[in-house]
Amino acid sequence: MISFANPWFLLFILLAPLSLFYYFKKYQKERASIRYSDLGLLKNLKPTKRLKQRHIPIFLRSVVILLLTIALARPQSGTKSKEITSEGIDIILVLDISGSMRAEDFKPYNRLYVAKEVIKDFIGERQTDRVGLVVFSKQALTQCPLTLDYDVLLKLLDQVDFGMIEDGTAIGMAIATGVNRLEQTKAKSKVMVLLTDGINNSGEIDPATAAEVAKTMGVKIYTIGAGKPGSALYPIQDPIFGKRYIYMENEIDEETLKKIAQLTGGEYFRAKDEEMLLTIYQKISELEKTEIKVKEYINYQELFGYFLFLGFGLFLAEIVLANTRYGKIP
Repeated sequence: MISFANPWFLLFILLAPLSLFYYFKKYQKERASIRYSDLGLLKNLKPTKRLKQRHIPIFLRSVVILLLTIALARPQSGTKSKEITSEGIDIILVLDISGSMRAEDFKPYNRLYVAKEVIKDFIGERQTDRVGLVVFSKQALTQCPLTLDYDVLLKLLDQVDFGMIEDGTAIGMAIATGVNRLEQTKAKSKVMVLLTDGINNSGEIDPATAAEVAKTMGVKIYTIGAGKPGSALYPIQDPIFGKRYIYMENEIDEETLKKIAQLTGGEYFRAKDEEMLLTIYQKISELEKTEIKVKEYINYQELFGYFLFLGFGLFLAEIVLANTRYGKIP
């Protein structure tokens, strides 16, 4: 970046065009004041090269004015650097990939597809937070440990699909796996965002017990129940007729999800469509926003010397040329 320490000196640049205007006005006046009785002998004479160059000194003077004015304004070349300090948040995203997430009540896609797209937006808003991903059905596994490499995280999120784990819903195991990932971190704030559309029916750990452990470890859990109330269209593969749809009743254990959130200091949300789910993740993002402090430093390098030396050089050249090659005879 280029800046000027004394920018008001730049007003003197106007002296350059003024000096040219004054010079040529005076030159025209001097030409008009000379009278000859007969110019016939001079008509066939061609102007010499020196005569054509007679105005060079005044142009040099204008350039000198420009250069010295810029030097007085003190141009500076600055290098800007930033020091960013933040008390980062460690966030574990826990995503249900059980068969019930195939339900297509978040039209025109199923719950898992929509959840993944919304989570991508959530990850895109992070700057200095470490984020990890746990997926679960009958068991829970860490798809991505806590990381600042969001590109890797997004690639691993894209790979999440049905069938990675045997079908079921192990909410307690999912919480325990997430807590295990957050246990050793030194972050000021530890957060888990759990999305499910079912009832805990698998795993060796009860959701309430896992929530107690999370509370002890200082982990705040936000829980999200995904799915419209009532029944939803669920695709199945019929060996005879191929893909067809049946209606399945939505079974979300909202009471358990509310208790988990309340116990750990989080909140419970119900997402009935894609828009609501997006709003929920945005709200969580606002609630768990990292405070970032930025200090800017600018190191300046003075450039006026270049303009000053060049200006004085051209000034001397103008004096020499004006008194030698382009000197005037009175």
